[in-house]
Amino acid sequence: MNKIKCECGHVNPEGTVLCEACGKPIEGNQHIDGNDKKKLLNMRYDGSARRSQTYNKSIIDKIWSFFSSVKVGVWLIVVTLIASAVGSIFPQEMYIPADAASRDPAIFYEDRYGIFGLIFYQLGFHNLYSSWWYMILIALIGISLVICSIDRVVPLYKALKLQKAKRHETFINRQRLYSESESVSKEEIQQVKEKLKKQRYKIRDEDGHILAEKGRFSRWGPYVNHIGLIVILLAAMLRFTPLLYMDEYVWVREGQQLVIPGTDGEYYIENKRFLLETHDENDERFKDSLAKQGEMVPSNYQTDVIIYKAHESEVAGAEPELEKIIESDIRMNKPLKFDGYTLYQAGYQLNEFTNMSFKIHETNDSEEEALDSFTINLTSPESDYELDNGFRVVVDQYYPDYYLDDNGEPASETNYPRNPAFVLLIYPPGEVTPEVSFIGIGRNIDATGENQYKAGIEDFEMHNVSGLTVRVDYTLPLFIIGAAIFMIGVSQGMYWQHRRIWIHPKQKGVLLAAHTNKNWFGVKSEIEKAIAGTTIKMVEDQQELDE
Repeated sequence: MNKIKCECGHVNPEGTVLCEACGKPIEGNQHIDGNDKKKLLNMRYDGSARRSQTYNKSIIDKIWSFFSSVKVGVWLIVVTLIASAVGSIFPQEMYIPADAASRDPAIFYEDRYGIFGLIFYQLGFHNLYSSWWYMILIALIGISLVICSIDRVVPLYKALKLQKAKRHETFINRQRLYSESESVSKEEIQQVKEKLKKQRYKIRDEDGHILAEKGRFSRWGPYVNHIGLIVILLAAMLRFTPLLYMDEYVWVREGQQLVIPGTDGEYYIENKRFLLETHDENDERFKDSLAKQGEMVPSNYQTDVIIYKAHESEVAGAEPELEKIIESDIRMNKPLKFDGYTLYQAGYQLNEFTNMSFKIHETNDSEEEALDSFTINLTSPESDYELDNGFRVVVDQYYPDYYLDDNGEPASETNYPRNPAFVLLIYPPGEVTPEVSFIGIGRNIDATGENQYKAGIEDFEMHNVSGLTVRVDYTLPLFIIGAAIFMIGVSQGMYWQHRRIWIHPKQKGVLLAAHTNKNWFGVKSEIEKAIAGTTIKMVEDQQELDE
């Protein structure tokens, strides 16, 4: 890279606008127009060279230059926001209702939302936030933030670290706030210095050249913001790693004991009871609302549970020994927390069938005297039942949630026993040819019309089911840290300003100039207070004079 040597002897990198040592304009800023009006200096990064504007040869340089552009970063954010908005039009795949006709996203979206749901699914928006291209967008925003920050923070750091009190006269008289005074005494200069110190300015004096500065830390505010955003983006990406984030849904039936998903068999849950409470329809406070609703409205639904911790049995291959560690209830907005896991009450299903008992009798028996009976466990039915009186029953087809599809064929809407139906093969004693029957709630169909025996529903048991969300989220502290860092940066850049005042001696008089990154009125007020009672002239805004 070419170097540029200033007349003061300092060697500057290519792309430097103002000499790092004396501040004299090097490139572009030396112009004075035909009306002898001074062109104000470009004080961004104090004229230091940015990498993206100096290196442009290799592919790495071109990539760096591309991502260092603020426009690129803004467009990446805009595209991500649009994608996020589209992804929120319909529920994501993980939020498909448990009672949906089909939880298969290929069927659910078109069935529920029509052609728009089909397009939504085919474009991949049903699983947007964990899709590879959405993760790439988030990563690209992070890369843009990092490169933008580094590309700007390095020259800013160098400029602020290397700045001197003694500056070239051109640097002084081409600041936005400037004045020139004659016959200023040393006592007046000292008086100004003392007043600036009282206003919390740090004073540097080099051979009578004075730099008063305060609020430098505010210049780092935008970059602190960037750090906070990077931490937040990192946390968002880590939510898709199972070690730091898990969100599982599990159905637990009353009396059932099962492994809690995502715990690798370490914890078990038992559903002791599900409780549903509704608002009293005679309650004066809710009477009108309940009437408009037209049905009972739940006031509370909760699951009374026991949490067990599994310990390996001393006998190889045996079931683990369970130690009860928590007995509590889980309510809406009152989750149960233990060992980093959180259980939320997320749904319920009332009156699901547990088991169903059947009796076998002769078809022509008007009194339907039972010849044999059997019971099917509807959550885990056996395929073959050998009965006491010689009958044998085979469960040929089982439809837990029976309905007829568009082709008139029997099918099951869900895998849960809400409307069970069966195709049973009944083998009479000593027979090898079965009789076929279709049995369900309110249905008992003789498939051939020639059956000698038929099975009928004798009794059934029901239970309630709790839908629980199991969540682990170790990324939440990262979100909090990122948000806190971001707010620190916002406060840093909003409530403080970097203010600099230069006093440049010239023969018997002085040149006075000032610069701030914002709030020019504030710095003018402080200068006015500092020079009060002296012969130093008040600064003028040269930008207003040019206009």
